[in-house]
Amino acid sequence: MSNAAVKRIGVLTSGGDAPGMNAAIRSVVRTAMNKGIECIGIRRGWSGLINGDFVRLNSDSVSHIINKGGTILYTARCPEFLDREGRAKAIATCKMLGIDGIVAIGGDGTFRGALALTRQIAETGYNLSVVGVPATIDNDIGCSNYTIGFDTAANTAIECIDKLRDTMQSHERCSVVEVMGRHAGFLALYVGISVGATAVLIPEREVDFDRDVVEKIRSARLAGTTHFMIVVAEGAGSAVEIGRRIHDEIGIDPRVTVLGHIQRGGAPTGRDRETASRMGYEAVNALLAGKGNRVIGTKEGSLVDLDMEEALAMVKNLEMYRYDVLEALSPSGT
Repeated sequence: MSNAAVKRIGVLTSGGDAPGMNAAIRSVVRTAMNKGIECIGIRRGWSGLINGDFVRLNSDSVSHIINKGGTILYTARCPEFLDREGRAKAIATCKMLGIDGIVAIGGDGTFRGALALTRQIAETGYNLSVVGVPATIDNDIGCSNYTIGFDTAANTAIECIDKLRDTMQSHERCSVVEVMGRHAGFLALYVGISVGATAVLIPEREVDFDRDVVEKIRSARLAGTTHFMIVVAEGAGSAVEIGRRIHDEIGIDPRVTVLGHIQRGGAPTGRDRETASRMGYEAVNALLAGKGNRVIGTKEGSLVDLDMEEALAMVKNLEMYRYDVLEALSPSGT
């Protein structure tokens, strides 16, 4: 795609929402306007592309959204997009609107949908490219060191746990807190270290309940601690079940808190606003430079754009030395 060929681009948010998505939308729209490119907002992710749910966007329509959580374009998961028939409808929408490129803001599923779309659209001879911007509070996109929304979600969880700790200390109790992270423990471990948790349970480390919970609480109690904080990633087990086992095996009556979707909300932090703004800017420039099927990621503090197929093949492994840090700093001193 040559620079001159890009006249109109679409932008969408897909999958789970993440704080900072609005900042990314704002950046895409204003960068496009600055370059003389028209921008169309596709509402409700890939579903909106199938159903023709769109809105014209301009500089004014994205004013005062950089500080807002959620996404003004809404988001949705779209099983229909997994099928060729669904993608064919999406291609028809692209042709009808005259869209030359799309910036897709989301996670792994969003990018896999983008890749499937561009492969199918190539069969028709229609020229359209997609650039992905990684946004997920799980921070589990293999091709990027950082994803939009992680910092805000972590700070939200930390603030909530700090407040819980106040009452746990007052009553000398145990608290079990479940944070998001169905397949990845990046958020749980980051939060656990930040709040000085007694123990953290993550999907990447097989849970040995006696070793990882019971002995941690016992060691902390022998060290003089009278309150205990257990952080559980949702993919490592149910906080309710963990709490029940603590009661049954140690005789402590824990209080269980599932933070849930509160972690997705709230005004994005400065880091998420700034990162989203840079990523949106680079995504538009990639399209204008004739680059298609790319993902904008971060590497060692800088932005990079990577081939989408190669990016999707990358795996991000949790740095387990962080678990060593947690162990060394735990209340038990182990």
